[in-house]
Amino acid sequence: MKNISRLQSALKRQGILVERRHGAYHLSNQHAQASVLLPEALPLEEKAVDQLLAFASVRSPDAHHGVCKACATPDFHPGSVAPVGTIVATDAEFVIPAAIGTDINCGMRLLTTGLKQAAVEARKPELLRGLTRVLLENGRNVPVPGRAFRALFDDGPQAFIERLSSEGLWARADRDQLQAELAQCVSLADFGGAARYAPEGMVGSRETIRDPGLGTPGGGNHFVELQVVDEILDRHAAYAAGLVKGEVVVMIHTGSRDVGFHVGSRWMDRARAAWPKGLKHPDSKLYGLAGELADEYLTAMGTAARYAWANRMVLGEMVRQEMEAAVGGLRARLVVDVPHNVVLREQGLNIHRKGATPARAGDLALIPGSMGDFSFVVSGLGNADWLWSCSHGAGRSVRRQAVRRMKQESASGTWQCVTLREERRIEEAPQAYKPIGPVLEAQEQAGLIRSVARLRPWVTFKA
Repeated sequence: MKNISRLQSALKRQGILVERRHGAYHLSNQHAQASVLLPEALPLEEKAVDQLLAFASVRSPDAHHGVCKACATPDFHPGSVAPVGTIVATDAEFVIPAAIGTDINCGMRLLTTGLKQAAVEARKPELLRGLTRVLLENGRNVPVPGRAFRALFDDGPQAFIERLSSEGLWARADRDQLQAELAQCVSLADFGGAARYAPEGMVGSRETIRDPGLGTPGGGNHFVELQVVDEILDRHAAYAAGLVKGEVVVMIHTGSRDVGFHVGSRWMDRARAAWPKGLKHPDSKLYGLAGELADEYLTAMGTAARYAWANRMVLGEMVRQEMEAAVGGLRARLVVDVPHNVVLREQGLNIHRKGATPARAGDLALIPGSMGDFSFVVSGLGNADWLWSCSHGAGRSVRRQAVRRMKQESASGTWQCVTLREERRIEEAPQAYKPIGPVLEAQEQAGLIRSVARLRPWVTFKA
């Protein structure tokens, strides 16, 4: 409490008021107000507060459009421009590209395997060799017809699957299953798209494209992880999701890679260029777009979001095929695929989620802990006060630059990290993140989510 009192005093000198009510911090200044759902035991960071109120105060130059409501989940921490763990609603004619950034539709995917840990353990050396080869050593074989990429961007995931070849990865893929699993992808059908917004190399005249980003997790906090269903917390919901205690599951966390950078960076530049000449630029570097430009951005963003789905789908297929080859008897099914870092039109608003997950009533969501900690499958409760959302993880408590100086790694005899870059073990070490327990409990008590199952980490692959 002393730390909070000092922070309140420091923020008050900046004209920011902080009150704590009903398990949340309520922030306000002369321009905006916002709420942060955060247990008292977890730190409220001054930089993140400044970023959140700047985000909440964004308006169009003519002041006709802007943010209607701003809030944050317990994984709230500073980002490069907008804070992570933030949900902001604008009117339906207005979007803020920099709030989403370049990691568009960074999201998570969870697959069952139908295999008990003991069965996989018996073939673990062979499995790890195969997964290391395809996930980390560029051993994947993912040829994509140029017409399939164009179909993905113009027509959507179903058309992409229909136009895939029978070569490489696709020779053993179950197309009918991939089509059926589209229904388990939260909000995927809501993303538009158009090939004109994609990188030219993906929509040109080449017959076959071997995209260097497709089927790669990327760096940072992205991963592919073998987990074990450790505890069932909601028996009925777990049964419906196909989760069985003791079985191995696969969690994938990655996004749109170079396509997201291509789209996001161009639209942040475009939003800045659209700012009226002679008008003072916002210190926050958060520029909004209204009207037709807003609609155009959503289509461009959707183009990258569709690619992110394809990236996670390919990673899932590679893991499926390596597990079948090494272990056999696989009964892999998609539980859910959820997006972060996107704008979705809901309830007549544009909901911007920066490092936050949709948690509408009945929707499944995934909340991973730090590397080596438990992850959770949860069911959304559709809490309007928190903009139908929940956290996308535990949230960093130590920046990567600082944690590198710590030069320590927590390891468990029951969990291992496979990586070709040793700095990943340090940057993503458990002590760099908030504990998942209080993050989850705060959201349950506030009525955002209900826990379905707890997942124990077993093997994490970090690029």
